[in-house]
Amino acid sequence: MSGDLGAEVVVRAAAATLEKYANVSLLLVGDEAELRPLVTAIAGDDSRLRIVHASEVVAMSEPPAESLRKKKDSSMRVALNLVKAGDAHACVSSGNTGALMATARFVLKMLPGIDRPAIIAELPAIGGSLHMLDLGANTLATAEHLYQYAVMGSIVTSDILGIKEPRVALLNIGEEDTKGHDTVKEAAAMLQDSPVNYIGFIEGNELFSGKTDVVVTDGFTGNVALKTMEGTVGLATFYLKRAFTRSWLTRLQAILARNVLKTLSVEMDSRNYNGATLVGLNGIVIKSHGSADAVAFQHAIDTAIVEVRNQLPQQIGTMLQGERE
Repeated sequence: MSGDLGAEVVVRAAAATLEKYANVSLLLVGDEAELRPLVTAIAGDDSRLRIVHASEVVAMSEPPAESLRKKKDSSMRVALNLVKAGDAHACVSSGNTGALMATARFVLKMLPGIDRPAIIAELPAIGGSLHMLDLGANTLATAEHLYQYAVMGSIVTSDILGIKEPRVALLNIGEEDTKGHDTVKEAAAMLQDSPVNYIGFIEGNELFSGKTDVVVTDGFTGNVALKTMEGTVGLATFYLKRAFTRSWLTRLQAILARNVLKTLSVEMDSRNYNGATLVGLNGIVIKSHGSADAVAFQHAIDTAIVEVRNQLPQQIGTMLQGERE
């Protein structure tokens, strides 16, 4: 109910999901008076799509603690309650990130052995893609937290990308063992003696080089890196458009290069990477970008479906239990 583009985006994404999967059912949680006309117009009377009424909405700017305390019938809270009760296998939301994280942690609790949840998302890279965490759930992290992120990131990447033993790297200011602060060095030592396929440190300029499948860092650094990537793409797009519109000759060159530009646009389309997982919770929660359109939100639903089929929380719990034993 509280994404930047409104409920219609979610309904259109839901309709597309039902067309794509024959054995998936969806619950749309929110104001039924607003949702019912949209569902009728866009999805018809498909019995696999049901509305669950919620009388409140968490605003995008609302403090997480306030929404958790005062809005117990928000669409976000009701959706997470459905997951906890077993009436839904996963929750997908494009609402307030802080409120979603706080509410999910309160309702679903953490998996045994996990201290804090983390946000992990898929990003484009040479030869495919990579997963990076934490992207902002926690600004600070101990070596133990980074170790837990690495374990969870390895499992998520294996499930989503189908890689048996994903390569895991720690983001650092250099590749040498002597570089970085004590927390990163301690985490590296822990990972070297673990079932994770740890390949060492990686620098920021090699994130998209194809050298690794998983990048682990604290939430402050990860969020800054993510926003920098998004800004860099915007800057490159601006310069590219300006270069092709300088004169009639450059406009002609743009026409000649349109097939190449179209391919590049598809490959770099951020909608294909929408859907960040809140890992570490005792349940599956996917955070869609607030400005996601129907295509992007549908991709977030795809991510949820993959994780449900692979029983992600159970996998994480099993690996950590094996480590403790």
